[in-house]
Amino acid sequence: MNRSFFFLILTFIFFAIDWYVWLAVRTVIRSSSPVTQRWVTGIYWGFSILTLGAYIIVQLLPPDAFNKTVRNFVFAGIAIPYFSKLFAVLFLLVDDVRRLVQWAISLFIPPVAPAPADSAMPRIPRSEFLSATALIAGGGLLGTFAYGIISGAHDYRIRRVKVVLKNLPKEFDGIRIAQLSDIHSGSFFNKTAVKGGVEMLLKEKPDIAFFTGDLVNDRAYEVKDYIDVFSKVKAPLGVHSIFGNHDYGDYQPFDSTAAKRKNLQDLAAAHKEMGWNLMLDENRPIRVDGAEIGLIGIQNWGAGGFAKYGDLAKAYRGAEDYPVKILLSHDPSHWQAQVRPNFKDIDLALAGHTHGMQFGIEVPGFKWSPVQYRYKEWAGLYTEENQHLYVNRGFGYLGYPGRVGILPEITILELVRG
Repeated sequence: MNRSFFFLILTFIFFAIDWYVWLAVRTVIRSSSPVTQRWVTGIYWGFSILTLGAYIIVQLLPPDAFNKTVRNFVFAGIAIPYFSKLFAVLFLLVDDVRRLVQWAISLFIPPVAPAPADSAMPRIPRSEFLSATALIAGGGLLGTFAYGIISGAHDYRIRRVKVVLKNLPKEFDGIRIAQLSDIHSGSFFNKTAVKGGVEMLLKEKPDIAFFTGDLVNDRAYEVKDYIDVFSKVKAPLGVHSIFGNHDYGDYQPFDSTAAKRKNLQDLAAAHKEMGWNLMLDENRPIRVDGAEIGLIGIQNWGAGGFAKYGDLAKAYRGAEDYPVKILLSHDPSHWQAQVRPNFKDIDLALAGHTHGMQFGIEVPGFKWSPVQYRYKEWAGLYTEENQHLYVNRGFGYLGYPGRVGILPEITILELVRG
């Protein structure tokens, strides 16, 4: 009953948004020819009915009616137009509030006769101007999100970062680490582009590679078609990996606890098949010319309601004597919650998880994303005292099948002695 009520309310809200934006469209085209008005009316309502109809159909069909990729595109095809229209509504409200204030004032103060119009200086009525502004803003946002799917989803960027570690053995000075994170193979729709991203990583010739979680969205079978792609990720000192919050299948129902456990076992087997050394609350040495540093890898541990499967104390045990310790931990909130307060000798932590929300602005000297209001550390390198955290922006995408501003990342970290 609650789900049906929510469905009806949201359907009404969507239609109300369609109608409200239509009033702006009608204002803008009222001076156009009848033919133009008919075409615009047909296109607007045809698109709106298609979008609203898609939402209704999706709600009436069972959840497994579409595969993950199709469902992502259907979701985007519904959410993006309405989000863009909602953005336009914000502009339209400015004009409606203005007119409401004018109407209220006119009840008490007689209107002043308007000045003669200057025929040489034609002016657009302010309501028409704001309506046009609203439509341009909403259309611009719609176009931006569409471009984020067409181009941004696989616009991989190499980000090179130097990290200074004061106790780094000289044998490790200049070692190059490749980091991938948040592959979300169940969302991919362009295998050729994904191959291109892996080839970009291989051209960097890293000494060692790390994967910091979320290989799939929920199910182990999602990576099946990409094992041949990611098994090509190789490095002389190995490829080491951990689980992320999505890898446990917590966000989709399973038929039984045993089925869910089997799903995680199958995912661990996929890591092994790709030649990745999966770390489950453990540590191991990384050796170069007789010198060692410690690598610690834990299962997902996230603050603020995310699953806390990882046991850092267990993973750390036995790593005390390594001169430098690197931690693989999927969720960056773990750094402030457990690492910084309790493990001051973990020199570098590598995380992912946030995706930079796949939306934001990054220009030299400035970066912004809505995700920063949820995560203090959400993209790039952070340093406090002698400890460092690097948050990878993610290789894949989830939900919205694209990226705007915050592009998919392959990180190359170079460790240098301080």
